[in-house]
Amino acid sequence: MNIGTHVEQLQRQLLSAAAAGGAETEEIAARLAAALDAAGRLAILEALSEAAGEITAELAPGSVDVRLRGRDVEFAVTKPTTAEAPATAAPAASLPEEGEDASTSRTTIRLPEALKARAERAAEAEGLSLNQWFVRAVSAALEPARRAAPESKGSSFTGWVR
Repeated sequence: MNIGTHVEQLQRQLLSAAAAGGAETEEIAARLAAALDAAGRLAILEALSEAAGEITAELAPGSVDVRLRGRDVEFAVTKPTTAEAPATAAPAASLPEEGEDASTSRTTIRLPEALKARAERAAEAEGLSLNQWFVRAVSAALEPARRAAPESKGSSFTGWVR
């Protein structure tokens, strides 16, 4: 998706509105229109990301990811599968519980390249986008840990006692 045409439309509308003023107003509007390029692109990208988050919440466990390639925006759609996930897989990211915030947020994380590559391979192996994989991994990590029963060897137990 080329968002440049939308930014250009905003610039044209600004210049058109400034035409009602004098020459000085048109000159200022022309300078503002040039500055509007980066701000307009960012605002459109934020709106598209927000929309993708809302769509993802409705598609769960499917998702829509927004990707920026150069100056163009691409959408990556991961359709929900009908097959059940293996029992060893982390639980699917679910919609928030009643009373929880249903909105999504964008978070930037810095990972060592090797760790990112491992996460990408794991996501690919499960047929997920990297974003979906991270959501599931974080959800699984935040689940209450189930304590295992102490190991028994015959009639004795091993471990520390106070």
